[in-house]
Amino acid sequence: MVAIPAIDMVATGKNIARLRQDAGLSVKDLQMLFGFMTPQAIYKWQHGTAIPSVDNLVILSVVFGVPMDDIIVIDTGIQAQVSA
Repeated sequence: MVAIPAIDMVATGKNIARLRQDAGLSVKDLQMLFGFMTPQAIYKWQHGTAIPSVDNLVILSVVFGVPMDDIIVIDTGIQAQVSA
């Protein structure tokens, strides 16, 4: 068994919500920034039911003024069988 890192979607979503609030932005602000028709994607990110694409993570890091590593939370506790 080997520990395989994975994105903790719920913790990452909490980071997105916190960073958004710290930046003084509303969900509507982010929706408009990304050009989304509805705010659903942002709510999904914040609740950890979806993860932003890499392109959207780059934009979030610029908007929030933090590196992507400060947005994404990695869980290294997942164990998996790796075959050679």
